[in-house]
Amino acid sequence: MTARDFLSGRAEALAEETFDDSGFVVPPAATDPDEQPTHDGEQLDREERAALRRISGLSTELQDVTEVEYRQLRLERVVLAAVWSEGTAEDAENSLRELAALAETAGSEVLAGVVQRRANPDPATYLGKGKAVELRDIVIDEGADTVVCDTELAPSQRRALEDVVQVKVIDRTALILDIFAQHAKSREGKAQVELAQLQYLLPRLRGWGESMSRQAGGQAAGGQGMGSRGPGETKIELDRRRINSRIAKLRALLKEMKTVRDTKRGSRRANAVPSVAIAGYTNAGKSSILNRLTGAGVLVENQLFATLDPTVRRAETPDGRTYTLTDTVGFVRQLPHQLVEAFRSTLEEVAEADLVLHVVDGSHPDPEGQISAVRAVLSDVGATDIREVIVINKADLADPEVVDRLRRSERHSVVVSARTGAGLDELQALIAAELPQPDVDVEVLVPYDRGDLVSRIHESGEVLASEHLSDGTRLTARVRPDLAGDLTVYAV
Repeated sequence: MTARDFLSGRAEALAEETFDDSGFVVPPAATDPDEQPTHDGEQLDREERAALRRISGLSTELQDVTEVEYRQLRLERVVLAAVWSEGTAEDAENSLRELAALAETAGSEVLAGVVQRRANPDPATYLGKGKAVELRDIVIDEGADTVVCDTELAPSQRRALEDVVQVKVIDRTALILDIFAQHAKSREGKAQVELAQLQYLLPRLRGWGESMSRQAGGQAAGGQGMGSRGPGETKIELDRRRINSRIAKLRALLKEMKTVRDTKRGSRRANAVPSVAIAGYTNAGKSSILNRLTGAGVLVENQLFATLDPTVRRAETPDGRTYTLTDTVGFVRQLPHQLVEAFRSTLEEVAEADLVLHVVDGSHPDPEGQISAVRAVLSDVGATDIREVIVINKADLADPEVVDRLRRSERHSVVVSARTGAGLDELQALIAAELPQPDVDVEVLVPYDRGDLVSRIHESGEVLASEHLSDGTRLTARVRPDLAGDLTVYAV
């Protein structure tokens, strides 16, 4: 069973004890009504506050014993852990399903998942000391070597939880960064991911025993040689300085790459080529739609974050107007802020677009949650004022009632299936209607040695009439204002 075979059963029986916000056991209620607690603030239901809930159906342990080679190559065996402090039980389980898919994408094998219901995560060990001990028992029973938590842990929380469960603990942010590092292919993508990883690592440096506090300088016992700051600098200080130096170099490198990207974007602007950006949740089918519309042939895989490097392709509307279509990195709930900052230059492709195709997976258990998560990231990069079309993808797999609900809540939407091609004609017509329309009527006689202007009229304008004369091409057309200015000298 894979992590994508979403939970088929409800959680197992809840534990009998109830814990307060500090992790202490709450005694059973007294039988005498006069002895009942009088506090009536925002309290969780007694049953919901109980211990850890085992979430069934998350295991990716292979059942087929013939898959021996895979068993020998598996990287990590993980147990997932989450604190449910708000929303419904279905929301908490959907979040854990997504974490399982992330872990599987990173190459791990998910053995089990647990959820604890409490008002707030424990500031010390995330789950609370008693529940951390229970988690350690689960880890031992399952034979796991890693615990993955469904949020970003503070450095102190991660260390304290590791001390209890006695295996490696990583959080959601580290998991997403690891997936990005595996999938980055271009020089810019690799630099962006490395920058995000170093920013995440910097406050989390740690060592065992006194290994990080030993002092060494010059060619003393530390062996750092030239470049260290001499006697008195500890190993952790040296590591921090080296990381900060690397971060500075990566930022300078990305700044140069941003200049190149801005130049290319400026060139498209100068030629009045409209741009359309495809944005959306990871694995919603953005690359498949790009391939359908342009025949780009970019990588399409049924996994999270298959696309990290933006792809820009040329496309045409049904009436022959040229525009660019950009495929961007997918978003996810709680996308690490380090990644948003590192990928800002590529996310600006969305902010500079004339139209955003916001692709939504109509077959997902919580498509509205996906839409909200994507819009939050778009707001961070200043892409809130751009015209948006909601593209409800995977219509062949989606529940018709869910599709109808989305269409009612998102008026400016279209339903498609990138796999079958259904709805793509309607999508292309909608793109043509939403792109900036040429609105200046011109009648010109263009000399034959200015074929470039004739080409621009055909590419970005609407030709109403054309006639080839002895001294040039006579055109009646509707063009954009910038092109109309270039054609002024040839007006008739």
